Amino acid sequence: MTKSIISWVGGKSKLMWLINLLAPPRYERSVDVFGGSATVTLNLDCPQSTLKVYNDFNANLVNLMRCARDKPLALMREIGFLTLNARDDFEVFKRFISKEEFTENDLKAELELTEIMLSPPTAEQAKLLLLRNAEEKDVKRAAIYYKLLRYSFNANGDTYGGKKCDVRRFFVDIWSFSHAFRDVTVENKDFESLIKQYDRPMALIYCDPPYFDAEGFYAVIFPKEDHVRLHDTLAKASGYVMVSYNNAPEIVELYQDFYIFLTTRPNSMSHKEGDVYEELIMTNYDPQPFLQQKNHQMNLFSFFSFVSEGDYKLIHEPATALKIYE
Repeated sequence: MTKSIISWVGGKSKLMWLINLLAPPRYERSVDVFGGSATVTLNLDCPQSTLKVYNDFNANLVNLMRCARDKPLALMREIGFLTLNARDDFEVFKRFISKEEFTENDLKAELELTEIMLSPPTAEQAKLLLLRNAEEKDVKRAAIYYKLLRYSFNANGDTYGGKKCDVRRFFVDIWSFSHAFRDVTVENKDFESLIKQYDRPMALIYCDPPYFDAEGFYAVIFPKEDHVRLHDTLAKASGYVMVSYNNAPEIVELYQDFYIFLTTRPNSMSHKEGDVYEELIMTNYDPQPFLQQKNHQMNLFSFFSFVSEGDYKLIHEPATALKIYE
């Protein structure tokens, strides 16, 4: 798998085997509507000619992705200069993100920290970077948000986790990500406007929205009305639609016009050994005909690799499919 530069609440690395298995064999564009860590965008098994679109409503996250794609060297330089060694530094960075700029007191505190952490002339170079012109504020903002995620508990960017991180490893991750993401279109839009913009008959629209009754784990507010609005938007789509959710009765009821598959993955949020989390993957098309074809095409090695990933089952089938495979 191609690795993302960040961890993310609800990341789909453990489910990519099933997402790729249930995806149609042929499509011309992939639209990752709630992109998050970009794991799905990076690891969809699609032709190189496919138009790839990454979107997220979190402006800080989108800015980080754009900077990692377009300005990897500047971002790595900024990360190297921005020290984060204690809870106080973490809180300063949180204030920067929440207010979208430093106050004079914040800037003074950071300049003083630079004097302590770095010896001249490196300290003078750092000051110049901190006071540089407005055109590079997006890179500084991306570096701060990146470190908030890296040093926070469960990568939520809100609670200091006190984790030790090797900055040199960050550089390798960012450089590899920049290469893998170079042809991806990055958007920062509401899901409804994005879907309407990129929907086509040969598009694969993948949605991993904030899970139902679990909105407190996410940085972006997603009320229950938005879950209904998302379903209604997807039900009208002309392309192939795939949606990931937690196994909630309300979601099963809402998506009765979709095919619903149930699977489990290790529960990273639990402290109990062997604890699993139930997930739903729903499609507006019937993937069963080409599921059989994909399984036949697997060689012996890939078959054993596949079955070791996990299991899944169809728990609901609509009377008619909203989308017919072309």
